[in-house]
Amino acid sequence: MKKRLSQVAEFAGVSETTARRVLNGATDVAPATRDAVLTAMDVCGFERPRELQRPRAALVGLVVPDLQNPIFPAFAEALAGLLNKRGLIPVLCTRTADGVSEAHYIDMILRQNIGGIIFVGASYADAGPEQGRALRERQVPIVLLNAADENLGVAQVSIDDAASAQQVLGHLEAMGHERIGMILGPVGHVPSARKLAGYQAFCGTRDGLRDDWRKLVAHGLFSMEGGATALPRLLAEGVTAVVCASDALALGAIRAARRQGLRVPEDLSVVGFDDSLYMVATDPPLTTARQPVQAMAAAAVASLASQMKGHAAAGEQMMFDTELIVRSSTAPPGRTAGRRGSRAGGGARTS
Repeated sequence: MKKRLSQVAEFAGVSETTARRVLNGATDVAPATRDAVLTAMDVCGFERPRELQRPRAALVGLVVPDLQNPIFPAFAEALAGLLNKRGLIPVLCTRTADGVSEAHYIDMILRQNIGGIIFVGASYADAGPEQGRALRERQVPIVLLNAADENLGVAQVSIDDAASAQQVLGHLEAMGHERIGMILGPVGHVPSARKLAGYQAFCGTRDGLRDDWRKLVAHGLFSMEGGATALPRLLAEGVTAVVCASDALALGAIRAARRQGLRVPEDLSVVGFDDSLYMVATDPPLTTARQPVQAMAAAAVASLASQMKGHAAAGEQMMFDTELIVRSSTAPPGRTAGRRGSRAGGGARTS
């Protein structure tokens, strides 16, 4: 201890007596002197006395269902950068192949200096009953971003899925499509249900779809396999275009169409959702509804930071519009697309 004290005093440029008084918590030491001694402790690799340790930066859990869907890494990256700028430490929590669940991660971070949790495309309910109870008891700040389930009383940031679906359907209708199918995520998945509500409202005003819309909807897992499995039934119903609830579903639908000898977009138009990385480089480049990832991440982090400062945000709802990005996977029915660079209505743009 004597040797450590002399090293700290020498580095800080003070006497050993002064260094000892700082470490003993004396209150009549100049702030600059106290800071110099404590900095010397850090630089020399010595642990500060417990009462003089810096408060740890709060950890923020980022809970995502998986990292296979490109939109989740995109949100995680945006959120991590924004949290770091606020001096917060993001901790990524996602299901793994060996069975580590969200509930397990939440158990772990609840033992730490947890400041809050952002659930991305997941659900407050995914934490599990015991973890959910602990989160409520500790009043941990929570924000849900595109939550998978209804979670009343929790701050939420989400896409206006119904409006997005209607924007895409309007684009396809303007191109001449009358029989438009939809491939959604699993039944009960809230964003998919909201897209379905938009689709139902659209079909309710079209004579050719009012009675048939249920036949033109398929559900599947958010994967290429899910899209490939769902498409054949819709093709059997005579669809000339299909709207998919994710880019992965859309790419699967394109693969399934080609297996049946169909060309995209000449024989079938396909629209995705998210505008994931590399969708501009697929064959054909995918028309898709772009989520404003950075703006949504900023809203989620701002809401969480506000809660961490003691401001109530229970039930707060923030909804964002998507932007329709028109590429080469959509064309008028039965015609070769030569429309690269054209603009679609409703604020859509090409890329």
